[in-house]
Amino acid sequence: MQKHGTITSDNHSALWHGRFKEGPDAAAVAFETSIFDDMRMAMVDIEGSIAHARMLAKVSLISADEERAIVDGLVSIKNDLLCGKDSGGNPFKVDDSAEDIHSFVEAALTDRIGEPGKKVHTGRSRNDQIALDERIYLKHQIKMLRKELLSLVDVLADLASKHKSSLIPGFTHMQHAQPVTLAHHLCAWAWMFTRDVCRLGDAYKRVDVSPIGSCALAGSGLPLDREFEASLLDFSAVSANSLDSVSDRDYYLEVASALSLVQMHLSRACEEIVLWSTTEFGFMELSERWSTGSSIMPQKKNPDFAEIIRGKTGRVYGDMLALFTMMKGIPLSYDRDMQEDKHSFFDSYDTVLSSVRIFTQMVSTATWNTRRMAELCDGGFLNATDVADYLVRKGMPFRTAHGVSARLVRRAIELGCKLEELPFEEYKSQSELFEDDIFDLILPQNCVDVRRTLGGPAAQMVQRQIDSLKSFVSENAVEKSQSQDDEWDLIFENYYKK
Repeated sequence: MQKHGTITSDNHSALWHGRFKEGPDAAAVAFETSIFDDMRMAMVDIEGSIAHARMLAKVSLISADEERAIVDGLVSIKNDLLCGKDSGGNPFKVDDSAEDIHSFVEAALTDRIGEPGKKVHTGRSRNDQIALDERIYLKHQIKMLRKELLSLVDVLADLASKHKSSLIPGFTHMQHAQPVTLAHHLCAWAWMFTRDVCRLGDAYKRVDVSPIGSCALAGSGLPLDREFEASLLDFSAVSANSLDSVSDRDYYLEVASALSLVQMHLSRACEEIVLWSTTEFGFMELSERWSTGSSIMPQKKNPDFAEIIRGKTGRVYGDMLALFTMMKGIPLSYDRDMQEDKHSFFDSYDTVLSSVRIFTQMVSTATWNTRRMAELCDGGFLNATDVADYLVRKGMPFRTAHGVSARLVRRAIELGCKLEELPFEEYKSQSELFEDDIFDLILPQNCVDVRRTLGGPAAQMVQRQIDSLKSFVSENAVEKSQSQDDEWDLIFENYYKK
């Protein structure tokens, strides 16, 4: 029976109760339940059960009437969960006293349609059922995160297009190195995220394999049609080995690794944002929407959101390590240790998804102090390499030219001036190859303009990068629009994360 639209453990025994004369202690049930983690896969479990019922009818393990009753019952459960009420207007939600999401759905179905509901588990185990749920759910998660990353790449490409002439000092070892442009730097961020998109897409291929029909570990003696059920669920392939199908979680581990890389890239960019927004750098100012103040110092405007993203990176790494540690000593096939996979993975995924979204908004609303950035390119000897390159173009070996430039830098330090302010006689004293044009060629803008190698900071080369980034977004957006299910976006936002 239903109690206020919620299936309770008092009304339904565990799916495995037949072997036992008495149930486990209440504290034991509370300890071993996974419902608080896997309740977010309720819609996935329903989707898988609908496909399973259709397969069972196809191979005549249930009748057409039973199939119709099961499918209609499952659809009604889905709709009621989404709106939070059953057909009678009573509150309806996942019962958090259930052992797992499979138990809840099957109990709710049996309550609604009676005996046919007991047939939905024919030819499957919770072992292959949870592996199926995880894979369906993960496919949609990957699509959603790729969508957000593509949006971020697009934003960075748009910003870069506005700053192809905005000079900024490039750094190595956090020391002034060579002048580049803000566009070049923003493109560097964007290319990191394109690789994240590709990594997730590559991992998707290995997630997109159906385990259903593997049962507990040894397949089934019933005439199941695994390929048909996989096709109903839009899987590209069926797993090759039933034992392997239920005993590994490498799909979670692989995606968790990709998530860690996404968060690492975000963290590195946030580290630069924190530095760039300081008074000492003064390169950028974050919008007040993405800043906070101090409880004691009225003047403060803190880059808290960038710092939080940076701080959450350790959390994502910890979730990944938890998953790897969980799996390292588990014998084949399924062991209950694997129940812990969802908590770590969901936490990691939610953290990364929210971080990407916040970062995108934070960067897109920032303002950039291009004058300050250009000022810091003037001085600091960022043009020392260009002095050496000048001599190389006149035939001097680079190692020799490097020494000449280094001595000129040392002399400029002694005189307290910049390389472009050093008397021409100083240049001539180091090499007769120097001419008056050296002073024009080592101006910061010219140092950037001359770097026209592929991937370089010259405006035309950066424009090629921007065009490539835009093409990447467009090509992957076409793929997304063909496969992205808008209903799943809605379900994820409105239900899974409640």
